[in-house]
Amino acid sequence: MNNKVAIITGAGSGIGRASALRLAQAGAKVALFDLHKENIDAVQQEIEEMGGDAIAVEADVSNPDEMERSVRKVIWKWDRLDAVFANAGINGSIAPIEDLDPDEWDTTLATNLRSTFLAVKYAIPPMKQHGGSIVITSSINGNRTFTGFGMSAYSSSKAGQMAFGKMAALELAEYGIRVNIICPGAIETNIGENTFPEKDKLKKVQIPVEFPEGSQPLEHGAGKPEQVADLVHFLLSDQASHITGTELFIDGAESLLR
Repeated sequence: MNNKVAIITGAGSGIGRASALRLAQAGAKVALFDLHKENIDAVQQEIEEMGGDAIAVEADVSNPDEMERSVRKVIWKWDRLDAVFANAGINGSIAPIEDLDPDEWDTTLATNLRSTFLAVKYAIPPMKQHGGSIVITSSINGNRTFTGFGMSAYSSSKAGQMAFGKMAALELAEYGIRVNIICPGAIETNIGENTFPEKDKLKKVQIPVEFPEGSQPLEHGAGKPEQVADLVHFLLSDQASHITGTELFIDGAESLLR
């Protein structure tokens, strides 16, 4: 990744932050996109303290005008774009379908799926010059497991990301742009801060199923953002030059229990 330019959405925390640090360690110039400026400023400082190069770009990733301007900032600064990690996302409101407000559905779909589309859309023109790699953060939920009761909006957005990534992989192959989708299980991040469960209403759709102790057989606990960052680094690098249109589950076998 030496001297390659990468955009990471949702770069202020969790998987995004860990991936930004990992790519910077590998020599990439990293553009940090996030709605929370204070978070990406802190990540930028970390990268610069290790001798790396980064810019913090405050942006609503679901807003097309803001995303187009933000990608332009990256091109103006470094005059190229080689990699995109479309990672921004929320769990959103968790409620039975009959109780889920349509606006809450739209917010989840916009933050997760629309933002992925926008990140890829505005990255294509500069990436067509040299080729490159795109990685999308989807989830085991909506692709391999469907037991997240009340998470119909989240799971639909994650299933949509999978389909979109495969369509994009085929469409962009002629330009040498690879697109892959990662599906994490439980990872130690702060996504819970953007999760709004309606606990009383959820009781009516819960199914009393007991799973084996320990949600992830491989490690008996949630994965680490740094473990996901290693996968992101691999897929964005030239070492994965013949991999595209592929989903990779990184969940310690969690989804095989369900």
